[in-house]
Amino acid sequence: MVEFALGAPFLLMAGLWGIELANYALVTMKVNQLAIHVADNASRIGDSATLQDRKIFEEDVNDLLLGANIQAGKGLNLYQRGRVIVSSYEIWKPDNHKANGVVTTGGTPYIAWQRCKGVKPIKSDYGVQNSAMKKGLGPAGEEVYPEPETPIIFVEITYDYQPIFSTGFISSTTIKSYSSFVVRDVRDQWDIYKRNAGTPIADCKIYDTFT
Repeated sequence: MVEFALGAPFLLMAGLWGIELANYALVTMKVNQLAIHVADNASRIGDSATLQDRKIFEEDVNDLLLGANIQAGKGLNLYQRGRVIVSSYEIWKPDNHKANGVVTTGGTPYIAWQRCKGVKPIKSDYGVQNSAMKKGLGPAGEEVYPEPETPIIFVEITYDYQPIFSTGFISSTTIKSYSSFVVRDVRDQWDIYKRNAGTPIADCKIYDTFT
């Protein structure tokens, strides 16, 4: 009994530490997989047409973000605890892109549009809409670059991990994940259109979730 009393606290601490680390690894994997799925789905959205380049609509982007929330599940509570940022990284061309007042030099890689969802008050680690990004998007040494008329969808997810027992078992509660996919089809790069005038825009200046 004395030996058990002396050893129990250490065994209990090791057990709690193991459970916390396992849960943290599981949540990290879910966030990473979610970033991949959002980028993959965002590279496919758009209105199918055989006689013109594929247009994308605000409704498509909203469906994409809502689908990410459903896929994450109630347990993750994605938009209450984190933020998803979707960027379209393109090369500006006068005949493909409307004037934006910032990037007007042909051949310049820039973030053509950016949409966000989540209450976590953060911005993209790399740039905002209409900002020139000549050095690529992504962590140092892992940057991606677009080809002419072939946008890259770049997704960033930042999530605050909620520990089961204590934050003392892990070094950081912030999980960050990145993913990128090349757009599958020939996409209309002029703008994101609307099917209905009243459709809300997932503006990156707004920090909210789906009601």
